[in-house]
Amino acid sequence: MIRFPKQGRNATPIRLILLSAIIVLIGYGCGKKENRELYHRFQDKTWARFNLLSFEMPVDEANSYNVYLFARFARDFQYETLDFNMIMNTPAGEERIYEYQMAVKSRSGGFCIECSQDSCQGTMLLKREINISKPGILKIEIENLTPRISTEGVLGVGIRLVPSGK
Repeated sequence: MIRFPKQGRNATPIRLILLSAIIVLIGYGCGKKENRELYHRFQDKTWARFNLLSFEMPVDEANSYNVYLFARFARDFQYETLDFNMIMNTPAGEERIYEYQMAVKSRSGGFCIECSQDSCQGTMLLKREINISKPGILKIEIENLTPRISTEGVLGVGIRLVPSGK
């Protein structure tokens, strides 16, 4: 028979504190609705016209979500807008197709999105409070519609899925 040495007087309060902390962390983690984000970086700062971007976002529970596109641009991006097409397939099999224009620069040539010293980032709401009726994979394809063979100055494009709280 193995005998463990008696623990000190303070062992019980320490165990209670640790157990309470673990329960709080688990409860916080289970109750928190997480944002999901996927990002595609372009190695040469160029988005080719026929380079279709595919994003597969896991959806853990049926809920209402907001879907955002965000894009990062180099300071030498030349165009006023980033034109793109979105094809969205929900886990329930519903398909939605839309064309968008993200405003990047004003007519005078200045950026109309948030900029840091070396890059700028724009965010655009693609779908507000879309009802995802069952868990599964939300598939989103983004196609560059800028009428050039390649769009220079695009550092990357991403998709963000946020519970809408509805």
